Amino acid sequence: MKLRNITLALALSSMSVLAEDLQVELDARKDKFTKTAPEETIVEYNKGIKSVQESGVLEKALNVGDSAPDFTLKNAVGKDVTLSKLLKDGPVVLTWYRGSWCPYCNITLRNYQEHLDEFKKAGAQLVALSPELPDKSLPTTEKHALEFEVLTDLNSEVAKKYGIVFTMTKWVEDAMRDYADLKKYNGASYDDTTLPLSATYIIQPDGKISYAFLDAEYRNRATADQILESLKSTEK
Repeated sequence: MKLRNITLALALSSMSVLAEDLQVELDARKDKFTKTAPEETIVEYNKGIKSVQESGVLEKALNVGDSAPDFTLKNAVGKDVTLSKLLKDGPVVLTWYRGSWCPYCNITLRNYQEHLDEFKKAGAQLVALSPELPDKSLPTTEKHALEFEVLTDLNSEVAKKYGIVFTMTKWVEDAMRDYADLKKYNGASYDDTTLPLSATYIIQPDGKISYAFLDAEYRNRATADQILESLKSTEK
């Protein structure tokens, strides 16, 4: 288990964010990992991605044209935030944040922060959902730097309604338990054999999903350009 602990630490160590295309940054992080991680780790991670692909979660997840389930969740300071209320002011970009232990998630949120003004100019609000407890979701300095809501989706209940929760392979599950200990981050009642996809949706004021990013490869994310293109296309 020490091998898994060390190699997962390499995969999840923090990475500074530069003002460049999001997927370029993510690919650079992935390339660094594949150059330093033992072959066993790379093989097992790839098996984990294949398992997600074959699980049917991508086909079962809510997609374009579906109605987005409403929800009310707590933000970082314990305030209730309700999706349907946000939609009264325009489209909502809803993105899932797996946890502060995930460097790819941190890269993504910081990149979205850099593009937040562009999202606002397109008339949209950005909201991130995470199964992490509020006091674990981001370090205090990070919370203060983000100018959008990061909501606690306790036990991934909302993620389940959107159909984006999957079960990890046993190897990845054990590696995650060694390194991140999801129950520590997400609470004792959390099923630490599961994770949500790093999904991103655009939800229109009528509650319909107009854009969906769903990928088994956790190092791929919806880019700001893709989100903005979709927002602009629905304006026409």
